[in-house]
Amino acid sequence: MIKRNRDLPSLDLLKGFEAAARNLSFTKAAAELFVTQSAVSRQIQTLEEQIGVALFRRNHRELRLTEDGQTLYKTAGEVLRLLRDVAGRLGSRTAGMLTVTTTVSFAALWLVPRLNDFRRQHPGIDMRLAATNEIQDLEREGIDLAIRYCTPRTAGSSAVRLFGELVFPVCAKSVLAGRRLTSPQDLSGEVLLHYDDPERRYPWLSWEVWFELTQTQGVKPAGMLRFSHYDQVMQAAIEGQGIALGRSRFVAKWVKQGKLVLPFGKRYMCTPADSRAYFLVPSPRSAGRTEVGKFSQWLQQQALAEDEEVQ
Repeated sequence: MIKRNRDLPSLDLLKGFEAAARNLSFTKAAAELFVTQSAVSRQIQTLEEQIGVALFRRNHRELRLTEDGQTLYKTAGEVLRLLRDVAGRLGSRTAGMLTVTTTVSFAALWLVPRLNDFRRQHPGIDMRLAATNEIQDLEREGIDLAIRYCTPRTAGSSAVRLFGELVFPVCAKSVLAGRRLTSPQDLSGEVLLHYDDPERRYPWLSWEVWFELTQTQGVKPAGMLRFSHYDQVMQAAIEGQGIALGRSRFVAKWVKQGKLVLPFGKRYMCTPADSRAYFLVPSPRSAGRTEVGKFSQWLQQQALAEDEEVQ
């Protein structure tokens, strides 16, 4: 390789390198940075040409850092973390912005419908909601607070438990057409709505697990509809397209409104066996911020006030 100059590499090149080095994958780095895999590959190639050393060993289906790559990764990771931290602190101090992350489903089905109440109580707090199903590094991404559905151990000692949830079948009244289901075996001949979860992050939301927990075998549905996002599953259920597995905290309002019913009543409700619940997880950098305290208090009030009829 030819060393072109001793100028500092661009920030974009360092960001691409840091993501690739951390994931040991150009593909995962590309997904994280919302660019193509070939774009990350070109960034790495350009960076290697600029500094004059190889940063990765590219073997068949394997990516490894060279010794020089490991040295640069340690420094680049720390520099980027410091830059994000400073930028986050300056932005928060200037605008009073509160940044919250949670899953797409929780944001769409639980949090967003309630945010008007928070804005009414605290009109001076601006908020940014970063909805993603990926677990974010709060410090690195400049996020103040996460709402995560996880085990107590994963949540950490500084987390605050909001609530747990139950999982059970739900559907529109039109699906039953006046019939009454008495056992899971009655799901034969019904259309079942599935949440696609290729990485098995939410196994308790699969019909296979629910059938196992209810000791049910031999169900032959009339068909299956699969969706990549849980809010799509719920929309299909409300519109009478089939029977879905409902999450109690998401479907309570629709059951109360009569948009969804429980075909078996309150029987066959299941809960994850590992004590999962929704937790508030503050960033260490932001734990003492007034905005974080007010939002956390509001969330806990919402949790206490929520209708427990389905539970």
